Amino acid sequence: QVQLVESGGGLVQPGGSLRLSCTTSGITFRLYTMGWYRQAPGKQREYVATITTDGSTNYIDSVKGRFTISRDNAKSTLYLQMNSLKPEDTAVYYCNAAWRARALSYWAQGTQVTVSS
Repeated sequence: QVQLVESGGGLVQPGGSLRLSCTTSGITFRLYTMGWYRQAPGKQREYVATITTDGSTNYIDSVKGRFTISRDNAKSTLYLQMNSLKPEDTAVYYCNAAWRARALSYWAQGTQVTVSS
């Protein structure tokens, strides 16, 4: 049974930091491209950042220089360090595990991040 469990969301003031974690089980973590996505109220889900099996990273322009995605294959865990948070970062954040060659994709349940004073 595949499980992706997120933690680390919450309420933070503008300029603050949060670190999201996504712990996985039931998959061979090191074989999956991992990503973070987010969905703000009234908007479509959007890609935030991805990290490939060899550690290459990509980010949406609006978070470059503020967010850092990383992975620990030994712990089967994905991270998103979010610094200098802005109100527009408020959203539900979702972790995704994807193995495109096998058309496999799994989602976590989502964790709320609210940036507000």
